[in-house]
Amino acid sequence: MRHHFACPLRWSDMDSFGHVNNVVFLRYLEEARIDFMFRLAREADAEAFTSGAVVARHEIDYLRPLVHRPEPVDIETWVTKISRASVTVGYEIKDATAVYARASTVVVAYDLKEGRPRRLSEAERSFLEPYLDDSSHVPADPQAR
Repeated sequence: MRHHFACPLRWSDMDSFGHVNNVVFLRYLEEARIDFMFRLAREADAEAFTSGAVVARHEIDYLRPLVHRPEPVDIETWVTKISRASVTVGYEIKDATAVYARASTVVVAYDLKEGRPRRLSEAERSFLEPYLDDSSHVPADPQAR
């Protein structure tokens, strides 16, 4: 199963070369990840990810320039790995004709009160497991290199 997020492009996202700046792609991924792990997960279970989560790693392959247009891009999100205390999220930023970037993010479950990593809860694991597809290539998979 995949999560789809329609991400609008803003005029200010472009750099002096006329395409979306590479740093802005991280913001797009963040918007999709928050929609997936916080809005959607909390709809499934109100306690999911309420204790906290932090990003430990990002990796992005930029495949083609993305320029401003009125239509949003689709950010497809899925899970490539679930461990005791972290989840690796895979993404494709695309539209009907092209894939602009592939990326991955390692998110660590985090206890904000204690200031340290924690284990994923059963509710979080139950939410994430239907999205697990470890066969898809994403950049942060060191085994794929």
